[in-house]
Amino acid sequence: MGTAERKGRERAEREHRIVAAARVIAEREGWDAVTVRRLADEIEYSQPVLYSHFANRDAIVAAVAVDGFQELRAVLLEAASKSKGRRNALKNVATAYLTFALGRPALYDAMFILPTDLRFAEAGTRPELRAAFEALAAVVAPFCDDAALATETFWAALHGLAALERSGRNRPSARGERIALVVRAIVVSGKGSPARS
Repeated sequence: MGTAERKGRERAEREHRIVAAARVIAEREGWDAVTVRRLADEIEYSQPVLYSHFANRDAIVAAVAVDGFQELRAVLLEAASKSKGRRNALKNVATAYLTFALGRPALYDAMFILPTDLRFAEAGTRPELRAAFEALAAVVAPFCDDAALATETFWAALHGLAALERSGRNRPSARGERIALVVRAIVVSGKGSPARS
């Protein structure tokens, strides 16, 4: 192994440690507790070393979010693959999405709530974000002519349900019924198209 390859691997390992430490602190104590100084102490690197990897805290949050989109994609693909039928896949993916959002609140905040420079629906959208969107689109597309619009709407509905349940404004006991309503709305939206059941 050459020197450049070794240094590249060591750099990647340091970045992984920084991101992993940020996630642990955020899930345990909230994002307010995640500072560059705290991370430096936690992983025993100097602050300049952290700044050599990430320009600021927002860049660390963005790196955590990218990891989250990779994990979300895997969760959604698994839920879809274990489903029998398209409607069941839509329901299982919606359920998996809400379970992910509610079970990993700090990670979900990094992905959707905290400020980052991550953008969707643009030419430069990162592949990890695009892949998570495509995992949702795969179960929505069979029911809709405009899969992108329907997927954005499906995603917005799921995000809203997650946010309302997290804040105590929706009854957790009615989650299944709310999912059924969202699924029905997607299915019904494609009724006018052939081969949509």
